[in-house]
Amino acid sequence: MVAVGNPMGLAGSVTAGVVSGLGRSLPARDGRVTRLIEDVIQTDAALNPGNSGGALADSAGRVIGVNTAVAGYGLGLAVPINATTRQIVDDLIADGRVRRAWLGVAGVPVPLPPEVAERTGQRRGLRVVEVVPGSPAGQAGIYLGDVILSAGGRPVRDGQGLQRLMLGPAIGTRLPVTVLRRGALVDVVAVPTELDR
Repeated sequence: MVAVGNPMGLAGSVTAGVVSGLGRSLPARDGRVTRLIEDVIQTDAALNPGNSGGALADSAGRVIGVNTAVAGYGLGLAVPINATTRQIVDDLIADGRVRRAWLGVAGVPVPLPPEVAERTGQRRGLRVVEVVPGSPAGQAGIYLGDVILSAGGRPVRDGQGLQRLMLGPAIGTRLPVTVLRRGALVDVVAVPTELDR
């Protein structure tokens, strides 16, 4: 695996390494808000300031990630090339910016009770720990303590599962959400709005 970039102003630099971990999380600050970038690739390729935005490629020359951060000596992180990344690239090419949808809910992954896991075919859900007043989630009737099981017909096992749905096409569209509330499955419909920057 190789990382391409412009470290320390040295254009066209290439470093070699191995993928040393998958599925890592990277906290990212935007003003006072901290978001978690999930499912990042960990590499031991020498990344330095200036490598961000460069390609992380495998031995066949396929781009597998975008260099994102230096997490410590001998530890770099890259965002994987997946459906979400491809959607973001398409948005940047088409509009010059990325529009994000906002639901107004924060949660933590929790195991589901055995009977619910058997019924739904999933072992985890996302327990709601915050609902922003007046947010699309609040208006839809999502409450603290609810466990989000699915959104838009897709299973939600963690914050990343919900975040993947919050791209431009979700803005202003009906998003069916199934939650577990006091042992009962409850269906609500939220309409995500555009996230203000």
